[in-house]
Amino acid sequence: MGANDNCVDAARLVRMFRAAAAQIRANAEALGKYDSVGGDGDHGTTMVRAMGNMEKAIGASPVADLKTLLNNIAWAVMGTDGGATGPLFGSFFMGMAPAAAGRKTLDAKTLASMLEGGLASIQKNSKAKQGDKTMLDALIPAVQSLRQAADGGAAPVACLRKAAEAAAQGAEATKNMVARFGRARNIGEKSLGSPDPGAVSVSLVLKGFVEGAEANA
Repeated sequence: MGANDNCVDAARLVRMFRAAAAQIRANAEALGKYDSVGGDGDHGTTMVRAMGNMEKAIGASPVADLKTLLNNIAWAVMGTDGGATGPLFGSFFMGMAPAAAGRKTLDAKTLASMLEGGLASIQKNSKAKQGDKTMLDALIPAVQSLRQAADGGAAPVACLRKAAEAAAQGAEATKNMVARFGRARNIGEKSLGSPDPGAVSVSLVLKGFVEGAEANA
């Protein structure tokens, strides 16, 4: 753990998002496979496009303040064609931005507020709840774990690790759920045994966040 472990600056935040994109690209084929169970199998390719758009936004504004950077990322992801994936993840990143306003670095509690804002942004636009086999089954426990770790005094990177662990467990748990939203709801119990691709994407993004944050920890 380095001296810089107690805060996330703009450079580290950019590394976090770039590492998230790398995780998505590395697992795009698996994401498509999971989506083909109840959907049209394009979740992986859509997420890759979304991450590509995100990286273009980062490249276009490398010295932006944190709130502007997050907003630019959000708009880029939101505009990705391919169903609900871009709007949902874009909404998540957009919801993260307000908590970063006026800050040059992010401490653990601010990171927790950011992710809580992202979750709230999605929940404003979705009736899905935990247990419905959606991205929320990974995101809700991740946000709760990050907040708990932050309130317990853990450093940002340690908090992100807790969030990533909870997201991975949440995504894995969707294998035992029956889909109630999206196209997968049409196949009912046939969706059992395969994880929700959106939940897996959330876990991959958070895994990437950890890797990017650790790169200079």
